[in-house]
Amino acid sequence: MTSLRALLRDRIREAGPITLADYMGAALLHPKHGYYASRDPFGARGDFVTAPEISQVFGELLGLWCADCWARLGAPDPIVLTELGPGRGTLMADALRAAAVVPGFPGALRVHLVEASAHLAAQQRAALPGIEVVWHERLEDLPEGPMLLLANEFLDALPIRQFERRAEGWAERRVGLSENGQSFQFVLDDPPDDLAADLGSLSFPDAGPGEIAEICPRAREVASEIARRVSRFGGAALMIDYGYEGPLTGDSFQAIRDGAPADPLDGPGSADISAHVDFSALAQAAHDAGAWTHGPVPQGIFLRALGLEARIEALGKTADANQARALAAAFERLVSPDQMGRLFRCLAVTERAQFVPAGFPIHPAPDSG
Repeated sequence: MTSLRALLRDRIREAGPITLADYMGAALLHPKHGYYASRDPFGARGDFVTAPEISQVFGELLGLWCADCWARLGAPDPIVLTELGPGRGTLMADALRAAAVVPGFPGALRVHLVEASAHLAAQQRAALPGIEVVWHERLEDLPEGPMLLLANEFLDALPIRQFERRAEGWAERRVGLSENGQSFQFVLDDPPDDLAADLGSLSFPDAGPGEIAEICPRAREVASEIARRVSRFGGAALMIDYGYEGPLTGDSFQAIRDGAPADPLDGPGSADISAHVDFSALAQAAHDAGAWTHGPVPQGIFLRALGLEARIEALGKTADANQARALAAAFERLVSPDQMGRLFRCLAVTERAQFVPAGFPIHPAPDSG
């Protein structure tokens, strides 16, 4: 039995079943026993590989995307460049290296990273030698002012809540104990009144018996806070993750342990757990907070529009045979529809009446009124 499993078991025995959000938050971010507290989950030796670890070109293109936004904003100096959930710091290191070629941009940047894991913050520090960086545990702690923000595979790890449609209405799926009192299982309970109303009349009015709905209040809060800052101070934000345009019903709560699917209720703290991102909910939250959104567009289309293919070809001209094969494989993994190209979506947030960021189609953003 893991230490976190014992702590959660005792908590449930004392106070009753907990929300899935509480379970997920503890499993990932408990300061001592959480998944991100004591291990490196990224790369070949970790449980999953993110786009920055697949190819340096991913981070380079995002760095140049930020530089282009900065120029269109009128080159504000200073401007905060921040990343939410920076992993090992690979994306930010690649982004800063590529963006260094843009005159005036490096000197205007103030780099701020939002990271709740001290273990990962130490790795980010090592990946960014010579860069002056300020770390924060929460987005809300960032300084005010013009901002460029990147969030790659950050939102999928934010705690969700799940609900099951019953004949008499919605019930919340909570985490309780099985009959033996040792393992975890889902149990049903009445949802809070405000969430019940949201599920029934706004988000999932046509859900049938047995269907499962997911919401992520924290993701909506993040989108709202980003929109508030961008609309007030100027800037742009880019969020990339795997997900969908909702509302859709279905259970996307999942776990990866040692690179393979696992039971998310087994061994909390020992596996990466996540859920798919509802980009429609993010866009609506940003609109409600006064900003415009662009997209979502599939990652493959976005990266091609930024010049991924041309950059891969340029690198290939000086690569040996093995390096050329690796570059081709990375390109396919990032843009192929049957790999990351379609499942992953890209959503940008800008001030109303601002420019359309690179990589996104030009069309009027919907107005929330």
